[in-house]
Amino acid sequence: MHSHHHHHAYGPTETGTVVLDLGGDTGALIIYTGRELHGREIEISRVDGADAPRTHVAVRERIVQDGTFHSAVYPDLAAGLYTVWWDEDTPAGTVTVAGGTVAEFTWPTSAPSVAI
Repeated sequence: MHSHHHHHAYGPTETGTVVLDLGGDTGALIIYTGRELHGREIEISRVDGADAPRTHVAVRERIVQDGTFHSAVYPDLAAGLYTVWWDEDTPAGTVTVAGGTVAEFTWPTSAPSVAI
């Protein structure tokens, strides 16, 4: 599997530039990160399949009325439980996406410990 954990040089986005497709069995996910991840792609995958395909988006600077923050936004996800991947092999955590809502996940500040 090709790792998508590389960086891109994206400019900031402003209020109203991301459209979320919410409703029925479709929700959205926002992963909040620090600015040090700007441009990095973060992968997620459904938990309900061992070979579930991963999808990724890049962390972008978001400009809002009260300032700026950094996040990865997945605008239209099927409802379900998702793994957020720290790297190609290590999960950072899981998050539940419900239809018609926006789920939120805060990126860990250090690598998750892996049981040996």
